[in-house]
Amino acid sequence: MGRVVLVTGAARTLSGRLLRRLRKDPDVEKVLAVDVERPRHHLGGAEFVRADIRHPAIGKLLVERHVDTVIHMDVNATPLGSRGGRAAVKETNVIGTMQLLGACQKAPAVRRLVVKSSTSVYGSAPRDPAVFVESTVAKALPTGGFAKDTVEVEGYVRGFARRRPDVSVTVLRFAAVLGPSGGTPLAGYFRLPALPTVLGYDPRLQFTHEDDAVEVLALAAGEPRRGSYNAGTFNIAGDGVLLLSQCARRLGRPTVPMLLPAVRWAGGALRSVGMTDFSPEQIRLLTHGRVVDTTQMRTVLGFTPVFDTAQTFADFAAAHGPGILPPHTLAHAVDRLQEAVRHG
Repeated sequence: MGRVVLVTGAARTLSGRLLRRLRKDPDVEKVLAVDVERPRHHLGGAEFVRADIRHPAIGKLLVERHVDTVIHMDVNATPLGSRGGRAAVKETNVIGTMQLLGACQKAPAVRRLVVKSSTSVYGSAPRDPAVFVESTVAKALPTGGFAKDTVEVEGYVRGFARRRPDVSVTVLRFAAVLGPSGGTPLAGYFRLPALPTVLGYDPRLQFTHEDDAVEVLALAAGEPRRGSYNAGTFNIAGDGVLLLSQCARRLGRPTVPMLLPAVRWAGGALRSVGMTDFSPEQIRLLTHGRVVDTTQMRTVLGFTPVFDTAQTFADFAAAHGPGILPPHTLAHAVDRLQEAVRHG
């Protein structure tokens, strides 16, 4: 008998890719795709089950279908389709996770839990360390938004791990996921015709390619490879960093430096017209940046990304650029300006 894997948040694009990837695994007998909405993408042979993880009925599904592996993908920053606004997202993230973990606790067949988290648990603040490791405690914990949701979610997951020590629990903290599909809030920001930036700041950013995200999720859901151990908490990101100014040049999009209050106002205006979810936590990221150490990902989890941060952004830019300025022209103009500043 092969494994029975349940994936939450199946209507999301990244989840759809994961479902199709899991169906190719010879050790997986059945994949259950769970969501309140039927996915628009192809499921690759996975079985769609309409269910709401916020309701206790999810426990009956786990027991009746003898699910042994749960991949919790329904922790997200933005709503999908007709699911409402920020309040609905928070309820799914936090209450949904609580109900799902309660169901897993009572399901004797469950032996592995994988949770898609985010490096946003570290926040973004001026006194942050240069590089976060998994054990780093943020100097300023997130006080709202998706970042606070992820902190709460991880807290509930740790509680579950203590109550069910027989279950292998893996938490993957992803740096911003980018790629050709471009379905994340940060991707929405980078698709703007001009990029609002905070005057005087040029943050360091890291990215995870969506292809690598799918592969590391599949790895974490399976049996550990020889010499690796896939239980625990792991930072997931491509090698290297990019400055926000470098991202803008590679996209061919001009930046619009503003004072911080003006950026906050612009973020509210962009959200109100539905152009992008330019949230306060995203503004903090685009002010102070965030870089994480991925040593544990390589040495313990045994995963090496195919794409580094620069390659990930190049793949995104190829699908969503160029902007109003040709990237090579913009880069040349910036280089000339910097040269002029250096020589007075």
